[in-house]
Amino acid sequence: MRGHYNVLFVCTGNSARSILAEVITNHFGKGQFHGYSAGSQPKGFIYPQTLEVLRAVDLPTETLRSKGWEEFTHPEAPVMDFVITVCDQVAGEVCPAWPGAPITAHWSIPDPAKGVGNTETTYKAFLLARNMLQQRIGLLMNLRIEALDRLALSSRLAVIGQTAMTPGQS
Repeated sequence: MRGHYNVLFVCTGNSARSILAEVITNHFGKGQFHGYSAGSQPKGFIYPQTLEVLRAVDLPTETLRSKGWEEFTHPEAPVMDFVITVCDQVAGEVCPAWPGAPITAHWSIPDPAKGVGNTETTYKAFLLARNMLQQRIGLLMNLRIEALDRLALSSRLAVIGQTAMTPGQS
């Protein structure tokens, strides 16, 4: 693998978790990691709370949009090194054949949109999702990817997906 890595985060609606992961990856990846996001059944909008928790830590939101995963299956699409599902529903779906045979993993992140309605509870759910993703993406970025083979990378990504939040991080 090379020194620049493309990571596609996939969820069902591409309106919360996968969007959060895309922005976090692009901000903290500093050119080494480039994040993308997509949905199997994109909602066509991004939850306002998604944007709110990103803006709360000065992360950019201007160019974000909800999009389908078919955008990443065409020959002209960026070739992904990693495809990570972040919701349990899409993890059980049949995913497309991704160009380049990326390493895949599943990181189960609770759906923050399930409780949309109660403002304080909803914000906390989106904040938790953002923090969980930031922690796991940080672990991915700290891997010595060039020193690991495909099997070892796949195994490490699976372990990262099981990482629990440490106290005080929610």
